[in-house]
Amino acid sequence: MEQGLLLITLGLLFLSGLIADRIGHMTSLPRVTMLLLLGLLAGQSGFDLLPDFATTAFEPLTAVALTMVAFLLGGELTRENLTQHGRAIVVISLSVVVGTTVIVWGGLTLLGMDPRLALLLGAAATATDPAAIADVIHQSGVRNRFTETLSGIVAVDDIWGVMIFALCLAMVQQSGGWLDPVLVAAHDIGGALLLGAVIGIPAAFLTGRLEPGEPQQTEAIGVVFLTTGLALWLEVSFLLAGMTAGALVANFARHHEFAFNEIENIEWPFMILFFLMAGATLDLGSLSALGWTVVAYIVLRVVSRVVAGEAGARLGRVPHSDRHLYGPALLPQAGVAVGMALVAAEAYPAWGPTIMTLTIAATVFFEVVGPPCTLVALRRLTPARRDD
Repeated sequence: MEQGLLLITLGLLFLSGLIADRIGHMTSLPRVTMLLLLGLLAGQSGFDLLPDFATTAFEPLTAVALTMVAFLLGGELTRENLTQHGRAIVVISLSVVVGTTVIVWGGLTLLGMDPRLALLLGAAATATDPAAIADVIHQSGVRNRFTETLSGIVAVDDIWGVMIFALCLAMVQQSGGWLDPVLVAAHDIGGALLLGAVIGIPAAFLTGRLEPGEPQQTEAIGVVFLTTGLALWLEVSFLLAGMTAGALVANFARHHEFAFNEIENIEWPFMILFFLMAGATLDLGSLSALGWTVVAYIVLRVVSRVVAGEAGARLGRVPHSDRHLYGPALLPQAGVAVGMALVAAEAYPAWGPTIMTLTIAATVFFEVVGPPCTLVALRRLTPARRDD
């Protein structure tokens, strides 16, 4: 009975995703936003149509979806791309991460929040949603220096974000000293980078040999599933592992002509599940639980993105016409932020409800509003710059 219900749910979700995709094309809204809204309607904040076991049953598949996105983002970190845009990628990503932490922390502190709690919330606010941003770029059809730089930023900013969060957690740690959170971050980041190298280097030389120039679909699925499974088993970041493996394949697989073509061909069904389930698990009731604090947090994160994005773009010496677009394009926020919130809530149980409620409420907002902002930023590019 349960297996049949699971397959029925899976079929309906895929068909619903197709409908949402069509509506997105008709209304010019990002299909990510349409899928999230559809998930909200079907989930606990809407009509509660999904069976209780659906979220747990689909967790491995959503992890696979994010790993596919990570591979594609890592593929943007080629030597050519880093040579052309490396300064902008590093400077803007660091500026946005540091600027978000400082502005959100400072603003919440000035509004009367405990500075230690505000610091943890500021660090969690640094996270972006690489899946949403990558899909909006893909849907827009824009491919130029701006999208290449934006993809590179999204590929690395969560690495900086995790590091900043670990340092902030250590700064406010009341027991266990500095060592525990730093070791946790080192395991998560270092383990993921090592896993990505262990998979990426052999994959770079072994895949694409059976059919010259392009890995077969079976090879692509095998590498992605292997990366995801090992990352979950070792309890390291599958996002960072996938990005590392993707970057290594892109840089060392010289016999590949289209290293990630097969991943692009198969990722969308997995992404449908990811975005629908993300929407279904969000609790809109949390938006009113903290009142003004939710509004303040959202406003501060928007301001920090715009200000820090502009500052980083100036320091990164990107063209003047593109400088104001990076902040709005980096508004989407999802899983990594919730993961940080879970760690902080576990470390400080007394603050746990506030941290989780605030982070989830902000995630609802930025997952719905963020992708359209990214799409608007891409459409602000002139036709000449859309094709360069």
